[in-house]
Amino acid sequence: MVKNRYYYLIQLQFLGFRYSGWQKQPNQRTIESMLIKTLKFILPNVKFKILGAGRTDSKVSALDAKFELFIEEYQIIDFEPFIKEFNTNLPPDIKAMEITEVDAEFNIIQNSKSKEYVYLFAFGQKNHPFCAPFLANIILELDIELMKEGAKLFEGTHHFKAYTARPQEHTKFDRTITTCELKENTILTASFFPKKSYALHVEGEGFIRYQVRMIMGALILLGKGELSMEDIKASLKEDYTAQISYVAPGSGLLLNKLEFD
Repeated sequence: MVKNRYYYLIQLQFLGFRYSGWQKQPNQRTIESMLIKTLKFILPNVKFKILGAGRTDSKVSALDAKFELFIEEYQIIDFEPFIKEFNTNLPPDIKAMEITEVDAEFNIIQNSKSKEYVYLFAFGQKNHPFCAPFLANIILELDIELMKEGAKLFEGTHHFKAYTARPQEHTKFDRTITTCELKENTILTASFFPKKSYALHVEGEGFIRYQVRMIMGALILLGKGELSMEDIKASLKEDYTAQISYVAPGSGLLLNKLEFD
């Protein structure tokens, strides 16, 4: 007997500060496990599974995350009440924004077209404690103009083996970054934010583990005078054997935009 299956794409926003990343893990609070727990409550006796567009690290947030919901023998007819009930039962740091129906041909992993991550930070003084979930705090002074220049070095296709942790045999290190730009932060604002904060915008088709955080780490080392522009250029070549020594904290990173073919 052929079972009816239904496929949905759900857009999310979440603050990752309390979570150990996206992926479900034993004895850990994760975004995926919280979604599953909530869906089990609002869809009792319904067989379903979910698949995210990618994994985010511990404390990483999202303004435009998406996951696919697969359901057997049950169809969501009215989307608005579903989203309302979903949000009523989700914790306050996760919000479902929109649901759309897709077909069986849609693949949330393979159809992913473009991702933009933004890394938010401030420097030069201690931030207000309430900034901790949103802004990385580099207390030392940084040469921000040099960092803006250095960010442009990452645009194009490069070898990013120096910008990942615990790579696997099948890991593809050659990646293309379409945009890497450091500018003043206009993504998030709050009365307790410092007068000036900054945002590194990095856009590409796909990223390897810690890649954006290690790009940010390299730029921080550049701004502190511990790396040079020539060091960064060398780190993006296939014959480079060292590794970037600093991984920027997860709490400054957010997934800002996710688009599909």
